[in-house]
Amino acid sequence: MAAAEKPVLSKYKDRMDKAVAALKEEFASLRTGRASAGLLDQVHVEAYGAQTPLNQIGAVSVPEPRMITVNIWDRGLVVSAEKAVRAAGLGLNPMVDGQTLRIPIPPLTEERRKELVKVAGKYAEQQKIAVRNVRRDANEDLKKAEKDHVINQDEQKRMESEVQKMTDEAVKRVDEALKTKEQEIMHV
Repeated sequence: MAAAEKPVLSKYKDRMDKAVAALKEEFASLRTGRASAGLLDQVHVEAYGAQTPLNQIGAVSVPEPRMITVNIWDRGLVVSAEKAVRAAGLGLNPMVDGQTLRIPIPPLTEERRKELVKVAGKYAEQQKIAVRNVRRDANEDLKKAEKDHVINQDEQKRMESEVQKMTDEAVKRVDEALKTKEQEIMHV
């Protein structure tokens, strides 16, 4: 922060919003018994000497509710892609059909559903930590601004309470997203 710059609270709100958005993206990769192209977003394939996202070496599509297909563009990467999907820890077992991977989505067992709820909880906790880190940064910037006499003490206290309200609201949205995802996972 520059020497005589007044803190802008909207930038901290944007960072908190990004944490909530990141959580929703992570939730998209958790399967709920339905096929979703987002399920494979976390899969990386050893291709051309680098770890490449699966969706960059082939076209991912969902032709039916319990099937994902990946049409691999380079025939030499089919085996690597199959191994990457198996090793991703998603409980998926792809079948090779020429240059296409057919990935059936098995129905979730009760035990697997509970594991997925725990994973969703971990994702949510990571984003809550991110939101609290943004709050800490904001409060540090406000204290520095008050110390540098850019804002007065009353203004600092008022802005800190606004930051706390933004934090509470972001944490509430994380909790709501988690509750929705848990219900979606446990729904049979």
